[in-house]
Amino acid sequence: MSRHRTCTRLSDGRELIYFDDTEPYASGAAVRECHDGRQLPAVRTASSMRLDPLTGEWVTIAAHRMDRTHLPAADSCPLCPTRSGRPTEIPADDYDVVVFENRFPSFAEDVTPVPAVVDGTALWPQAPAAGRCEMVCFTSDHDCSFATLDARRARTVIEAWADRTAALSGLDSVAQVFCFENRGEEIGVTLRHPHGQIYGYPFVTPRTTQLLARAAVHPGGDLLGDVLDAERRAGSRVVIDGEHWIAFVPAAARWPVEVHLVPHRAVPDLAALHDAERDELAVCYLDLLRRVEAFFADEGDTSPVPYIAAWQQAPVGDGRELVRLHLQLFSLRRAPGKLKYLAGSESAAGAWINDEVPERIAARLRDAR
Repeated sequence: MSRHRTCTRLSDGRELIYFDDTEPYASGAAVRECHDGRQLPAVRTASSMRLDPLTGEWVTIAAHRMDRTHLPAADSCPLCPTRSGRPTEIPADDYDVVVFENRFPSFAEDVTPVPAVVDGTALWPQAPAAGRCEMVCFTSDHDCSFATLDARRARTVIEAWADRTAALSGLDSVAQVFCFENRGEEIGVTLRHPHGQIYGYPFVTPRTTQLLARAAVHPGGDLLGDVLDAERRAGSRVVIDGEHWIAFVPAAARWPVEVHLVPHRAVPDLAALHDAERDELAVCYLDLLRRVEAFFADEGDTSPVPYIAAWQQAPVGDGRELVRLHLQLFSLRRAPGKLKYLAGSESAAGAWINDEVPERIAARLRDAR
């Protein structure tokens, strides 16, 4: 299927890329008009990051994000196409998939320099939060969701994820690329339009750092490969098993709804997937999302399920061979009208307690349609 990539700039200099899968743009028969008629001031990012000496983890300080757009009305949505008299972040009257630099980024390539330490004390190292933050609009339809896309459009989103993973991995400031979707106001979404984000972190994230440490001491080194094989042998937690992909609820699931989607082949990131893997991923991912959407239906709850869908990818540098690409998809809804709150044990002690049995989660996902 034809897809066409068109790169342009918004009036404040931010990059925007159209990924078209419909005519007349998909084949290149027509060229997109890319002019942004707004007169936006240049984005100024003053983010910094400070090292927590108690955990060894970087904490990003991005105070300018306090003023970002928060749950605008549908007719003021900045992610919808531009209409006459109502310009938006996307200067087109329609689009398929669009990626653009975030207007309120946590990480940016031109961040303001900061002192090397806080308060002149070596105990608290500090650095500019250099990196990249991008928005991914899955569709121009404001009332849609990823689960309601067709396989063609899902495949275009996957192409955009892979394209941006490769591009951001080539930036000197980026140590790891993270593609994710926050879905639902319960998660903290501030824009209702169906979209996701891509972060180019200037450090390796804590989750991946822990995984690297575990994989480094695991016999044979392929920790995730052994987990995949063990889940397939056990079978009780497998939800989907295709030619190239498998979805399973992890044996030590933390969330009341949680499932991982993993390619059979060991690849470090989305950019490394071949065409057949990307084609099947479009189908398997939609299947999985629709099962999550129907998870509470037998209890009479058909409202949209809040979730986080996070693509865990290998770091750009050291340890790349120790991490396999995998999706972690979970919801904090534990029952109709009830959320799983991260209270004292989880938030303060880091000790997780799940209210559901992983095997039962998997059985419900297999039955959900």
